[in-house]
Amino acid sequence: MNNGFVNLLVRWMVLALGVVLSTKLVHGIHYDTNTTLAVVVVLLSLFNTVLKPLLMLFTLPFIILSLGIGIWFINALLFYFTGKLVSGFSVDSFWSALWGALIVSLTNMILTRMLIGPAAAAKSATQPRRPEKKDEVIDV
Repeated sequence: MNNGFVNLLVRWMVLALGVVLSTKLVHGIHYDTNTTLAVVVVLLSLFNTVLKPLLMLFTLPFIILSLGIGIWFINALLFYFTGKLVSGFSVDSFWSALWGALIVSLTNMILTRMLIGPAAAAKSATQPRRPEKKDEVIDV
C-alpha cells in the first residue's frame, strides 16, 4: 500500500482491534461505545506521535538499562492516561494498563507487518514520505 491515508486508516483499525482485544482479555479495561473506542484510538495515536518520543528521550538510560522493557512501561503509562482522560473508557490499575499495552503492542506489530508489509511498516515508522524524483541526474 503506497497511499499514506490508507496506511493511516489501516493503522487505526489495527489499533482499534488491539484495544478491543485488550478489553476482552484483560480484567480491568472497559469501554462503553464504539464512539468511545474511536476517541481512544485517535488519542492513543496522538500520544504515540507526540508524547512517546519525548518520554523515550527523557527515559533513555532506563530504556537502555532495562534492554527495551522501559518502552513497554511508557506504552502502559500512555494507555493508563488515556483511560483517565476519556470518559467511557476505563483502565482500573497500572497492572491492567501493562497487560493491555502488551496486547495492543503485539497486535500492532503482527497485523501491521501482515497488512502493510515489513518494509513499508519500517519505512513509514522511521522516515517521512518524500516524493520520488523522475529526472535522471548523473553526478560526476
